[in-house]
Amino acid sequence: MNTKHFIYFFSLLSILSMPLSAQDITPLPEKEVSKKSPVSAILAIDLVNQYIWRGQDLGNVSWQPTLGVEWKGLSLSAWGSVGISNWSDTKELDLTLSYTYKGFYVGITDYWTDGSDYFLYKNGETNHIWEAGIGYDFGFLAISWYTNFAGADGVNGSGNRAYSSYFELKAPFRLGGLEWEGAVGMVPWKTTTYDTNGFAVTNVSLKATKDFVIKEKYHLPVFAGLTANPDSKKLYLLCGISFYL
Repeated sequence: MNTKHFIYFFSLLSILSMPLSAQDITPLPEKEVSKKSPVSAILAIDLVNQYIWRGQDLGNVSWQPTLGVEWKGLSLSAWGSVGISNWSDTKELDLTLSYTYKGFYVGITDYWTDGSDYFLYKNGETNHIWEAGIGYDFGFLAISWYTNFAGADGVNGSGNRAYSSYFELKAPFRLGGLEWEGAVGMVPWKTTTYDTNGFAVTNVSLKATKDFVIKEKYHLPVFAGLTANPDSKKLYLLCGISFYL
């Protein structure tokens, strides 16, 4: 066993030995709120075989931790991704402030990758991208729209800021004892952020999740699915495990 395989095996063994006292975060679980406090918290980690985001290939086997708090629909969370099978994979840290009321959602996310210092915000040098999002979940169908409004956004055909945007439809359903989710995502215009030359369908995905219950207290959600990017003509088979506290 070479060094790379040993490190990967040791990392996988470490996560499998963690206590499984949590609930599914894919989708996020219903949070247990203390009767003494209206504030709830999320502490979670995913292990995935590939990091595919909106149809884009952003890395190989990765740890993806989540830390967040929520109060009366207002939430603040931090999400990250670090490759463990390829140490050269991009490291990412995202901070999101959002508000949810019934099915309505609005939020702002600060995306950062490790190409520059975290606290470098100078225009033209920063790796931060700020994105605004809005959506509504009808239960049987969720719709959402996201637009980059500042930072290291891509450019359009004229070389100007593209205000790169992404529109998505998601539909959950239950079949064969599994929780399923189908999604279709589109980029409405040309942008180097998504490497599109105009309107493009970049994400067609189908994912299934099985929540294994251990001793009626601990949960081990396992998920797998297919993601296609018709624009780049790519197809990915994805799988992962969620751990949460």
